[in-house]
This record gives sequence, C-alpha cells and structure tokens, in this order.
Amino acid sequence: MLGFGLAIEPQLWAMIFVMVRVGAAFVAAPVFSNVSVPLTVRVALSGAIAVLVLGTTPVQVPQSVFALATFVAVAAEALVGLALGFVLQVAFAAPLVAGEIIGGSMGIGFANMIDPNSGRSSPAIGQFLSILLTLLFLSLDGHLVLVDLVVRSYRALPPGASWLAADQLRDIALFGGYAFLAGLLLALPVGFLLLCLNLVMGMVSRSAPSLNLFAVGLPVSLAVGVVSLAIALPAMGDYMQVIIREGLAAAQSLVLAGAR
Repeated sequence: MLGFGLAIEPQLWAMIFVMVRVGAAFVAAPVFSNVSVPLTVRVALSGAIAVLVLGTTPVQVPQSVFALATFVAVAAEALVGLALGFVLQVAFAAPLVAGEIIGGSMGIGFANMIDPNSGRSSPAIGQFLSILLTLLFLSLDGHLVLVDLVVRSYRALPPGASWLAADQLRDIALFGGYAFLAGLLLALPVGFLLLCLNLVMGMVSRSAPSLNLFAVGLPVSLAVGVVSLAIALPAMGDYMQVIIREGLAAAQSLVLAGAR
C-alpha cells in the first residue's frame, strides 16, 4: 500500500526499493558515475540488477511507502550504496594525486584540461593516468565485481538492518588516506628521477650563476619527464592493477564486513 488509500503493485514497489541501493552505488562508483553515462542507462542498469537481486535474494520491503520507517529504510539503503561507491572512488583518486606530483616536478602543473568524465578541471597527466586506470578497471572486470558486491550486500546488510556501524564508517573515512599513499607510490618512479634532475640543476645553477635556469631547466625537466614516464609506464600499469584490487577488497571488507 502507498498510504492514503492508494495501492501499488508489490513487485514494482519491491524493485523500486531495491533500486535505491543499486542506484546510489552507481552515483558514487567510478565509471558508472561519469557524466558521459546517460541517466537513462544508469536507471536501466539499476532496474536490471534489482530484478537480479529479487530473483536471488529474499528482500523484505516496507509495507507502506509514505511512512517514517520507510523513509529511514530508504536512507539506510542509500547509505550502503554510497559507501560501496565511495570506497572505489577513493582508490580512483590516486592517479590525480600522482598527476599533480609528476606535473609539478615536470613544470607543467599549469596544464589543466576539462575532464569529460567528471566535468571538472584536472591535470593533463592525471587525466591520462585516470583514463588508463579506467581501462584497466574494465579489462579486469572490475565493473562486474562491483555489481557482484552490490548483489551480495543484500545478504550481508539486508534491508531493515542495513545501517553501517560506527566502526565501519570510521574505517571508510580513514581509507581516504589511501588515495595519497597510492598516488605517491604511483608517481615514485618518475618523481624520483625528476627529483634527482632538480638536484643536479640546483648544483649547476650554483656553479654557473649566469646560466638561465628557466631557459635550460624547463625543457630538460619536460624531456626527462616524458622519457621517464614512457619507461616507467609498464611498472605504473602493474601498480594500477594493485590499486584496483585494493579498492575492491576494501569495498568488501569495510562496507560488507568481510561477507562471503
């Protein structure tokens, strides 16, 4: 029943209720939250996954739509979905941190572009690394693992008892530091070479004060940065796979509390 003497099909109301958690996960999760993904596609995917959930997991839906308990249950469902997507979004922020470090060391930190996925301005190198991480995420079937986590979340955190504990919320907040750690490790190969170059340029400028450091240092930093980035790209790609696995594992352990 909707309330006020109105009625709705029970199957339709159950699907709409399940779509709240799935849709919230898609709003916060990488790839699905990109502005390039049309809203109709997200709604269609949420409906398809909701049908899958209803066919595999018994879900107790509130009896009345316009009730305080229903609004609380919907808020709890949205919280679980947003937490699943947010943990993965933290891991996907590592390339942007690495791009800031590398771009600043190369002297092209001012080279920003409008990211078509988020609609915000981001460093050119960070955007390149983000696209590479997204392609690796899709190639490793990370989007399918995310859907599997959302489906299994209905067994770990069933509707009606899906509020996250305070310890889980604290661990999710502390996981935000992983973006800086992973970004630093991702930029370490190129950043170390650029740091050595800056030390050398500093010694050269002290030994030859008449040397125009800006006319010599910027082209050299740019050339060394591009070459070192090309050389270190395979190792950076391997670490990006580690970032993806860590993000998916954290989404399971932090949000689902190790549910199998």
